[in-house]
Amino acid sequence: MDDARPSKSERKRQQHALQALGERLIGLPADVRATLALDERLIEAIDDLGRMKSHEAIRRQKQFIGRLMRDADETRIREFFAQRDAEEQREKRRFTLAERWRDRLLREGGDALPAFAAETGADPSAIAAVLADLAAAHSDAHERGLKRQLFREVHGALAAGSRDS
Repeated sequence: MDDARPSKSERKRQQHALQALGERLIGLPADVRATLALDERLIEAIDDLGRMKSHEAIRRQKQFIGRLMRDADETRIREFFAQRDAEEQREKRRFTLAERWRDRLLREGGDALPAFAAETGADPSAIAAVLADLAAAHSDAHERGLKRQLFREVHGALAAGSRDS
């Protein structure tokens, strides 16, 4: 037996991995898929999948997409998804950090502004204005709106700071 050739199990694992990668392409908008310079047959197969209703037809089409993925630039597609996943993780961390800062600013008020400015390098004047408005809020609905605005200001400051670095 030739040892250089992968085993049947290994070939099956590779095919399942290609199919899974192809299935990730299915969820992408057409304009994003266009940036990946995919083969026309692969694009057509992905588009056809959207029109299918039968579970079995969808399953077979996904397998077909997996087979077409053999000819695709797998490395480029994996790099695209790695960058996309990394950006999603950064955004999740930024969102969580914004929630923490919002909660701290609500608890401590203006006393937390110097720490926020030092950590983010952002101008805290807009946040200070929202905190002042929050202290003078005249109803629960107004207060909820100002808390959302505070979150948007904090999140925007964190996003601006991460773009600068």
